[in-house]
Amino acid sequence: MNDELLSVLEHIEREKGIKKEVLFQAIEAALISAARKVLGKKDTEGITAKIDHETCEIKIYNGDEEIRSAEFGRISAQTAKQVIIQKIREAERDVIFEDYTERIGTLVSGNVHRFERGAIVVDLGKTEAVLPRREQCQKERYRQGERIRGYILRVERTPKGPEIVLSRTHPGLVKRLFEIEVPEISDGIVEIKGIAREAGERSKIAVSSKEEKVDAVGACVGMRGSRVKNVVKELYGERVDIVRWNSEIKEFVKAAISPAEVAEVRIDTDTNRIELMVENDQLSLAIGKHGQNVRLASKLVGCEIDIRSKVDAKEKEALAKKLNLSKLAGVGKKTAEDLKKAGFDTVPKIAAAKAAELLGVPGVGAKTAEKLVASAKEMIADISKKMESIKQARREQDQKEKVEEAAKEIAEAEKAEEAAKEVIEAEKAEEATKEDGEAEKTEEATKEDGEAEKTEEVVKEAAEEEKAEETTKEAAEEEKSEEVAKEDDETEKVKEAKKETKEPAIKKEPETEDEDEEPQKDAEADEKKDGDGDSPKDNDTKEE
Repeated sequence: MNDELLSVLEHIEREKGIKKEVLFQAIEAALISAARKVLGKKDTEGITAKIDHETCEIKIYNGDEEIRSAEFGRISAQTAKQVIIQKIREAERDVIFEDYTERIGTLVSGNVHRFERGAIVVDLGKTEAVLPRREQCQKERYRQGERIRGYILRVERTPKGPEIVLSRTHPGLVKRLFEIEVPEISDGIVEIKGIAREAGERSKIAVSSKEEKVDAVGACVGMRGSRVKNVVKELYGERVDIVRWNSEIKEFVKAAISPAEVAEVRIDTDTNRIELMVENDQLSLAIGKHGQNVRLASKLVGCEIDIRSKVDAKEKEALAKKLNLSKLAGVGKKTAEDLKKAGFDTVPKIAAAKAAELLGVPGVGAKTAEKLVASAKEMIADISKKMESIKQARREQDQKEKVEEAAKEIAEAEKAEEAAKEVIEAEKAEEATKEDGEAEKTEEATKEDGEAEKTEEVVKEAAEEEKAEETTKEAAEEEKSEEVAKEDDETEKVKEAKKETKEPAIKKEPETEDEDEEPQKDAEADEKKDGDGDSPKDNDTKEE
């Protein structure tokens, strides 16, 4: 019994991963509960159970008194069973919680088990995981029983057991997929420096190599894009941009904003902002669809990025030069210098200030201060109007260019459609001619088959006629042979009859000569008939 108990405990330890000490503790707690059922209302505080871990020998004590196993009944055994099952379940839940807590931040695979209020319940084998709606990509659709791979986001304790929360939107999913597909990353040769992701749409990943001979970007892309294609397939077609990381922020920003080309980079370390100057034709490419490219680049670099076209920047500088303090009403060289010394070195600052704040400037009174503020606001309004008109003109020009390009594309598409139609019609004509030729061939073949069948029928009819003639000839020959045989039989009979008639004629007396003459005459008449004419049967055969 003890050996069987030990083997069962070892089996549970192997299968469920529960330590043997925990199982022994569960059995001891079950035995104590069973002993309390046996003792009933008696003092049960001093009940203890001890199990030898090597021999599995069990002893239960109530104080100094040992409780024998014979005292246990059916109810106490059932209580012990329930306690053991409960303890094993709790230990199994603890094992699963500890196991998956250590695996947070890794990937796990399972099958879609069911759907609950938008969440997907994934069967992992020993337990179940949950993929909440907020952690799902909008473009991804799953069916029951389908294989799914998720990123372990967190593990939580619940009354029903550990709850494993998965994610398909976390940037760590992209990182782990590249670690699986690219051996150089798992070996530590290539390092992933950063990932920016908008799940289901686009991701940017920055990589660097620790060895000069290994190209980080090429290693992640793979031969003919095989490695990155596997990652994109797992992400259901999400676009992935791989850029080369650089310690120089200017070079890194240029790579991050790709595929757009940057003409100039301006970095403001105080505000942690980066201003990029691009050509007009690169502006939309740098910003991206709905600003997606610049957002991902900002996340990847860790700074806010402003993108401007070089034309806008030049116009801004030209207009800024026009905002000279000396052009404000009532401001001369001396007053302009005093305003700069007081901190009002630009027209926007004066426009944003209050009249009372300008009273501290030498030579500026209340009326002058009000005039300065009003003049500064008017100047800024005029310049903003000019800027807006310039932008509007540029927009109209861009719109015209887009319309022209669209018209060209439509014309090209129509030409392509016409060419495709012509090709299709030519193919249809060729197919029709081929079909006609095939139809003619089939008709000829059918005609030949009909003629062959006719010739076969004629041959068969001729053969049947020959067979019929042969059969008729055979029948006629058989009938002739039968008639000949019959004639031979009749002649033999006639001869026998003659012999019989001759013998009694010799023995009879003369008195009876007249009587004997009559059969002799009959015999002679028969012989004449045989010699002169044919029998009725012969006539019948001749008529046939």
